[in-house]
Amino acid sequence: MRLRFETSQWVQFPVELVFAFFANPSNLPHLMPPGLQARIEDARIQPPRTRPLAEDPARRFRSVAAGVGSEILVSFKLMPWIPRASSLHRITEFEWNSHFCDEQIRGPFAAFHHRHGIEAQMRDWIEGTLVSDEIHCELPGGPIGVMAAPLVRGRLERMFAYRQKRLPEILDAASRQAVKRD
Repeated sequence: MRLRFETSQWVQFPVELVFAFFANPSNLPHLMPPGLQARIEDARIQPPRTRPLAEDPARRFRSVAAGVGSEILVSFKLMPWIPRASSLHRITEFEWNSHFCDEQIRGPFAAFHHRHGIEAQMRDWIEGTLVSDEIHCELPGGPIGVMAAPLVRGRLERMFAYRQKRLPEILDAASRQAVKRD
């Protein structure tokens, strides 16, 4: 059973900060609902090509970024009564301040592709960033996967609703804590 899920959110933060935040795998657990108890178990980071130099020194954020070939192992609790599940993802595309894609190498899906779009966008003369997500996945199990599709879609909707609620405050904290280059 194939499933497609899309969502987007505009935030009032500069694209450089938003992209730097999302490109750092250690930030992923902060975006997940607490009940999932998400953890980064391992990360093999391949640095991306050189970060473009922002004209404004206040936008020259220093942070880890997972470039093409990076692999991130995430574990989480799907249900309180079952053991932790894990999922290994590889970054397959990376374009600074634009997008990156990850694909599941091993995990609960038969296939999983996630495109993270990050685009500078003005709204009502206010600078901000449009964060978009496009997920294509294939559920395992044939007929069982078909029956599970509404549950999976519901889980994705709840996960992204949580993220959208929390993202502005997380980015506000990240903007205050960002280490900037001189």
